[in-house]
Amino acid sequence: MNFKLNKLTSSFIAAAITLSVFSLSTMLPVNTAWASGDHGHGHEEKEEHVEEGPHGGRLLHQGDFQIEITMAESGIPPEMRVYGYHKGEPVSPDAIKLQLKLNRLGGNTDTVTFISEGDYLVSTQSVAEPHSFEVEVHAGFNDKSFDWHYENYTGRTEINDRLLQLSGVKTQSASSQQLTFIDTLFGIVAPIADKQFSVTAPYTGVIEQLHVSIGDKILKGQVIATVRNSSTLQTYQVMSPASGQVTEQLLSLGDNTFNRALLRISDLSSVWIDLSAFPKSIDKLSIGQKVTIGDDHDAQGNQHSLESANSTISYIAPTMTGGHIARVRAVIDNQHGHWRPGMHIQAHIETRTKAVPLAVRVDALQTFMDKPAVFVKHGNTFEVRMLTLGESDGVYTEVLAGLENGSEYVTQNSYLLKADIMKDAAKHVH
Repeated sequence: MNFKLNKLTSSFIAAAITLSVFSLSTMLPVNTAWASGDHGHGHEEKEEHVEEGPHGGRLLHQGDFQIEITMAESGIPPEMRVYGYHKGEPVSPDAIKLQLKLNRLGGNTDTVTFISEGDYLVSTQSVAEPHSFEVEVHAGFNDKSFDWHYENYTGRTEINDRLLQLSGVKTQSASSQQLTFIDTLFGIVAPIADKQFSVTAPYTGVIEQLHVSIGDKILKGQVIATVRNSSTLQTYQVMSPASGQVTEQLLSLGDNTFNRALLRISDLSSVWIDLSAFPKSIDKLSIGQKVTIGDDHDAQGNQHSLESANSTISYIAPTMTGGHIARVRAVIDNQHGHWRPGMHIQAHIETRTKAVPLAVRVDALQTFMDKPAVFVKHGNTFEVRMLTLGESDGVYTEVLAGLENGSEYVTQNSYLLKADIMKDAAKHVH
């Protein structure tokens, strides 16, 4: 695919909005190339005619000697195949000495050497994507030297400073990252079992006065009720066995206390976070993993917490419920009383981390030629980089191949670049 992409015009943003689905399978064949002399400076685009050889490749000639450069990549790693001709007749590839230099954006140069295979010369190394470079050709035939130079740009565009500022394109450098893998579980706030107290009267009698009511915060030893003893008819006071909050009133004024609790006190200075874990999550969970708890969600389940808390997993149930759910628990501080029993919460659990030598932001990824890609920036020029990806934590994705560490890549509004490149590609299709 040989074509050179032109500038972003004033319709840059509109192109991104109105762009129809365009199949890259309709892009230009390897024997066609376009050139532009403006690169975003407002001049009219000019077409460069590229002569086609018998095998559909770019035909270069000096005098009676010609070479045809093709790219083969169907079902194999991309390789160059070059055919030679003298006075219009094929010549043996053994009679030709050939070397190509591919000068890429950013200053990197690939030197391509060739060996004979059948009736053509084939490159000894695969030609890495993108196939976007300035090509220097150095050939030898019949003790003569031949040199050519041409541009072969793919997936490249140039944006002038004014349009770049208007577009809102943002970049950052690709670097190593620590991926943090998160599982999200849902659950409720619950009181801690051994911090709940049922208060009973020591002697059977009738409640003459209740000094507290539901919701009251009380201290250990505080008077909570006055009871008249049924046997002695003497009154006595019932004291709170612990500090906490009255969460349930079981008896009222005038009730008999025989074999019955007056009320329930809960110490809610710390509470349980009871989470429901399905089988797919259980194997990822372990005691001590970090948990971040949030208390508010929108209709789609996205967390927009008004309050959050951090803790670790303290308990994983050894058995599943009838609904194939295991109880997972964390304990959080609740000194301010925000976390009320029964409150529904969402918890993000850090299940593992992984240090990777190179990663890019997930929201920077686009699809180009059916492959994941980002756009790198060199000055005012942007060019696609097709990537081989590894694991992702939803924020960053590991890059296994296709991008150099330290590359400046587009993180915001990269879809505008893709729209501009594909718009120009569509314009050149015959």
